[in-house]
Amino acid sequence: MELTKHTHSTVVLTKGDSTLVIDPGAYTPDSAELVASTTAVLITHDHPDHFDAGILKAALDAQPPLHVWAPSNVATELGVHDGRVVAVFAGDSFEAAGLHVAVFGEHHAAVHADLPLMTNVAYLIDGTVYHPGDSYVVPDVAVQTLLVPASGPWTSLGKGIDFVRAVKPSRSVRIHDLTLSEGEGASFARFIGDLTGVPLMSLEVGESVTV
Repeated sequence: MELTKHTHSTVVLTKGDSTLVIDPGAYTPDSAELVASTTAVLITHDHPDHFDAGILKAALDAQPPLHVWAPSNVATELGVHDGRVVAVFAGDSFEAAGLHVAVFGEHHAAVHADLPLMTNVAYLIDGTVYHPGDSYVVPDVAVQTLLVPASGPWTSLGKGIDFVRAVKPSRSVRIHDLTLSEGEGASFARFIGDLTGVPLMSLEVGESVTV
């Protein structure tokens, strides 16, 4: 299976002739093209950097094979589309684009105690790649490739280090990184690698790795 990093948190997994797109948000310039070329999309939560309602509604109308799995608030916003939009919850599992998907977590990481908790789910794909969305939810299963959020008002280097230590992956890949400068990204990767023993891969947009 190939993992291709796109802008911010958008990731595409390719296995054979099938692709699975995760979080094609409004911050990702090629989100519409990615959705147009797939039959399966996963959404972790409803923030615009992860979810573009306009793109997905148009694609669901234009692409009969397209299916979307998302938290219930996102599914409600998109509409049923003949059962092709499915609300998911922690503990669910299903097949998407020929890949097994398991769902974890319920909440977005806290930004501040004054703000209510928001909905967020994480996905483990084919028992290999774990996309946490905007969370540090630790799955109770082994993970080979962990996607590690690196920037945003809810993130911190310390939490990232603890997240990698708790998950114990074989490999980690940086995501959620649009606002990082080159120097900040290098510093984040260095600390993660040095303090967890798991080097953090910093892929360029469009770059792929076998997972």
